[in-house]
Amino acid sequence: MKTFLWLLVFCCLGAACAKAPTNNPTAANANEPKHINSVDVVKATPSETTIAAGESGEVPVTLQITNGYHVNANPPTFPYLKATQLELQPAEGISVEFIKYPDPLVKQFPFAEKPLAVYEGQTLLKARLKADKTAKPGKHNLSAKLSVQACDDQVCYAPGTLDVLVPVNIK
Repeated sequence: MKTFLWLLVFCCLGAACAKAPTNNPTAANANEPKHINSVDVVKATPSETTIAAGESGEVPVTLQITNGYHVNANPPTFPYLKATQLELQPAEGISVEFIKYPDPLVKQFPFAEKPLAVYEGQTLLKARLKADKTAKPGKHNLSAKLSVQACDDQVCYAPGTLDVLVPVNIK
């Protein structure tokens, strides 16, 4: 009798937990976690800049963050969050003076205990470069890496790094 009761409980639980079949693939996958790569929701587009030898100039780098996502600002709200960070490699005769990050949006999200500093939509970073007097005239491409951590309004995804080429024309 005891075995019969356990079998009855097991069958009832199994039936209660069974997923009803569906012909709607969207509904079937609605509860599955998303597999998002941070680099897939952020695009970086640097603008070509001309700098005279011996002078400094700014290179704008536009970030386009897919609607419904955000990235952590620089600096981030908490030290454990991955900041959006542009690392630009100097080239022959061209050095990096500093990177300027925009003012963040401050928003509350369900997964955070306090509002977070983030970037959404279109965001503009500015790299200040200096061309030595001895810099060779012409076009140069500086290698850069953009580190980002994308989040939606529920969770944050693994950080990623985009490779970016920054075009600079020395005159």
